[in-house]
Amino acid sequence: MSDVLVERDGHVFVIAINRPHKKNAFTLEVLEEIASTLLRLRRDPACRAIILTGTGDSFCAGVDLSIMEGMRADGSATPSGWKSLLMDRVHKIALALDDFDKPVIAAVGGPAYGAGMDLALMCDMRFVGASARMCEAYINLGVVPGDGGCYYLPRIVGLPKALELLLSGRVVGAAEALEIGLANRVCEDDALMAETMAFAQILASKSPSAVRMIKRATYQSLACDLRTSLDLISSHMGVVQSLDDTAEVARALKSGDEPNFKEQ
Repeated sequence: MSDVLVERDGHVFVIAINRPHKKNAFTLEVLEEIASTLLRLRRDPACRAIILTGTGDSFCAGVDLSIMEGMRADGSATPSGWKSLLMDRVHKIALALDDFDKPVIAAVGGPAYGAGMDLALMCDMRFVGASARMCEAYINLGVVPGDGGCYYLPRIVGLPKALELLLSGRVVGAAEALEIGLANRVCEDDALMAETMAFAQILASKSPSAVRMIKRATYQSLACDLRTSLDLISSHMGVVQSLDDTAEVARALKSGDEPNFKEQ
């Protein structure tokens, strides 16, 4: 069976790391498959939302140690070798998600450690099970966060809390994750996927054009001043008002029907 499973439920696609015997620690092949799947679904009009998760009792325990062992064995564990590994292979998912303008929700059950936590941080939202344990574990190994933790975490929980977690390497449970804004919602473990899917289906039922524009505008507004953001959104409003999706919403509201958006 594949190490990455892709399933569809209506307009919601689920991408699951399928290495439960390794706590879903990822190999380079897993990263390549997830990145290529994201690139494909970015262009697929049938996809309106994604859930990223892991099978078994873990979300993702980070990098499979065999990658490091292999680098040491073949002599590529040099400064340039490590940099190439990260930039050419590991960072592909972060860059693919940065270009992905449809909602992505991480469903986190069990451990999400190191690059596994970073993978959850890359997503737009995080629904966590009661058993979730999240940890920026790099410092415990004497290394730096290699997959975006220093970028994402301050934007999600604020700078002081991010530094606390990055520098201490301590584990955050589900309740604290919710308290500090790291998690959007905490669910019972056996209801995690059902609740995440139910919310994803709500997002998938909205105007696809408006959802994508809102996501883009929200992220772009984090990196610009107020006037630039308002100028951007006024252009988006002018465009979206002319689209078939908006006309379909108006028709459905008038008739009392559910909107039926065309796949474009």
